[in-house]
Amino acid sequence: MNRVRDPFNLRHNLSLNRPGTIAAINILRATATTAATEFRDRAEKAAASAAQQAVETAAKAAEFAEQAAERTRDAVGAVAEAAEAAAKEVERALDQAAFQSQSQSLSQSDLEQGLLLPAAAAEETDEGEDTQVEEEEEEEDMASFSIPRHVPSFTDPARQAEDRLWAAATRQRAGPAAGGVLGGVQDKVGGFLNPDRRSLPMYKDKPYGYGPGGARPRPLLRKKRVLGLLMLVVLGLLWFTGFFDEHHERARAKLGDWGWLSSDTKARSKADWLKRRERVVEAMELSWDAYERYAWGYDEFHPASKTGRNMAPKGLGWIIIDSLDTLMIMNLTSRVTHAREWISKSLTWDQDQDVNTFETTIRMLGGLLSAYYLSTEYPNLAPITDDDVGAPGEDLYLEKARDLADRLMSAFDTPTGIPYASVNLGKFQGLPSHADSGASSTAEATTLQLEFKYLANLTGEKDFWDRSEKVMKVLDDNQAPDGLVPIFIQPSTGHFHTQNIRLGSRGDSYYEYLIKQFLQTKKAEPIYQDMWNDALHGIRKHLVTYTENSQFTIVGERPSGLEGSLSPKMDHLVCFLPGTIALAATEGLSEREARKKPGFWNKQREADMKLARELMQTCWGMYRYMATGLAAEITYFKIPSDPLPESASHTSPPDSVFDDPAGPDATWRKDYEVHQMDAHNLQRPETVESLFYMYRITGDVKYREWGWDMFKSFVNYTAVEDGGGFTSLSNANVIPPVLKDNMESFWMAETLKYFYLLFSPEDLLPLDKVVFNTEAHPLPVFEMGRLLKTGWERKPRTTAGETKSA
Repeated sequence: MNRVRDPFNLRHNLSLNRPGTIAAINILRATATTAATEFRDRAEKAAASAAQQAVETAAKAAEFAEQAAERTRDAVGAVAEAAEAAAKEVERALDQAAFQSQSQSLSQSDLEQGLLLPAAAAEETDEGEDTQVEEEEEEEDMASFSIPRHVPSFTDPARQAEDRLWAAATRQRAGPAAGGVLGGVQDKVGGFLNPDRRSLPMYKDKPYGYGPGGARPRPLLRKKRVLGLLMLVVLGLLWFTGFFDEHHERARAKLGDWGWLSSDTKARSKADWLKRRERVVEAMELSWDAYERYAWGYDEFHPASKTGRNMAPKGLGWIIIDSLDTLMIMNLTSRVTHAREWISKSLTWDQDQDVNTFETTIRMLGGLLSAYYLSTEYPNLAPITDDDVGAPGEDLYLEKARDLADRLMSAFDTPTGIPYASVNLGKFQGLPSHADSGASSTAEATTLQLEFKYLANLTGEKDFWDRSEKVMKVLDDNQAPDGLVPIFIQPSTGHFHTQNIRLGSRGDSYYEYLIKQFLQTKKAEPIYQDMWNDALHGIRKHLVTYTENSQFTIVGERPSGLEGSLSPKMDHLVCFLPGTIALAATEGLSEREARKKPGFWNKQREADMKLARELMQTCWGMYRYMATGLAAEITYFKIPSDPLPESASHTSPPDSVFDDPAGPDATWRKDYEVHQMDAHNLQRPETVESLFYMYRITGDVKYREWGWDMFKSFVNYTAVEDGGGFTSLSNANVIPPVLKDNMESFWMAETLKYFYLLFSPEDLLPLDKVVFNTEAHPLPVFEMGRLLKTGWERKPRTTAGETKSA
């Protein structure tokens, strides 16, 4: 029995010798040949495209697996399993594609042979059939016959091949491979031939995807294996980007991916500076996240070794509290939330631990007070509900600050009121220094006032004000010549210890806090402005001179007192001075506003601004001199054997001097010298601090450009690989530099904060509304009120000009 299907009655028409039947068959043959050729070509292209996509997808899957494996051991197993599954699916897909291509590449001659068979069979089998058919029936049959546009093959050999092809296609869709990562290879082929899967397939009697068994395949996205693998990939990507870590805003690219580091393009618009500010935020996020990942809760962080260490048994929050207001200013809300949670649940001052009075005050007390100020006065900065008005944790920062201040007050329990160098927090006990014959550092004793005065204003506890203020009276009663104070003072006598005078370590912030105390209380205490003016006059008279070759302006030291020789040595710490001089000259106003203010501007303020600009240039040169572009801890300068006084006529070099094509042999470099033991860089903030003040006050964009170059050098040479953040350098004058494996807390508390503010609009923390303590914690300018007032007066100055010493 002939089982060849004949849906168009071709066999019957041949048996009747109807005209046009042979022509119809020839047309069908040509049509089928064209269709087969087109089908084969499209199938081959689709298979090649699918194979290429499979390879690319596999490569991406492998890359993702590698990245995920680097970040956590916990995810290695899952990602490796996903990568293995992906590889298997690639292999299956390629096999299927090869099979499909082979199946669909039936030879054209075979198809033609299949189309001729029906005619031959008809001639042999239909000779004896009945030829007596009525004319009307014949006409009806002919009328019902029409030649289709696309006709398949109908004979057994071709139809069997066709059946095999559709069956293979159906198995591919229904089989295990279809549920894999690359199970859509056959779909690719079908997609070329039939883009709309909801419409009828190419062959009406072979609905798409139906195969042996008759089961309709489930859509790809409804298959459990596909959904499971997709879910694994999505979860892996979410984990990789830090989605599940409630303390991370977003994951950052590796430093090597930061193309802006090699760019020399100048910023030309506000938008450009905001982009640069965003780079600072990235550095802050990398620094904080590295600490959070490897040393959370510890007081010290070693980025290279990725370890931490505590300074007290339960930790003091040294890095967390010191960095807190920087996170708030940068609007890093989730990180602020994590820090606040630690402060609320883990921080305690009730520990039997000796701490430095000065460092604990400026970093911990200052950090908590600043966080309280920002959370109340700037609620849109890193907003969280826990510190909202009326919330249970509204006063958390203030309560912790008050508890710490009560313990620090024990340092002031001395015969003179000059605080001891240290305090035992748990015992409420002040401790004299173990060195320097028990003397306290002058700068440390006189750099507590901004913090305790603001706390007194918040709490109404006048004792905080009185005891910190008394230190200033005792010190000033010594009547130091020309306002320049030696760097040690005895708590037992209130007199200076030694005669060493310098604006570097142990001397610097005394001068800084003079003018800032004047500004903090809205200029209601002119006594501190008088002390500043005396000191600045003494600096000009005794410490300022000029270098021998290029006439750079420097501030030296007098190790043996004012009668001794001038040492041409400048600590990096001294670079706070240009910004502070400019701040004092304009009293927080911009230079343009200050010049327009009636009766305000004068020759002295003009001279002060000139000195500030010259010192700023010298500090910038300290960076340009070093191989890494990062200043040394100490720099020496070449000056004449008979140093020129500040009043001597001189011409400062142009800024272009640093671009001298002579390079290492440039004349200006002969004025700078860095000793091997002083070549370390501790990520200090003083120069960028002054750049911030100089830009805010003068509006000169060059200070921003200098800061940008400095920032790029920090990123280039202090970054630690493998997500370690940033570190100090043991030697900043060689490339590659020698790492110190320590991140100072002031890197995040001060240095990055000042970079951020330098690139920010001027209305963010304006200088006439806030004062920054010496750790860069912003505190508000406030009215003293009737309770708080200056409780002392300066003694008349003596003419002898001698320093009282112990």
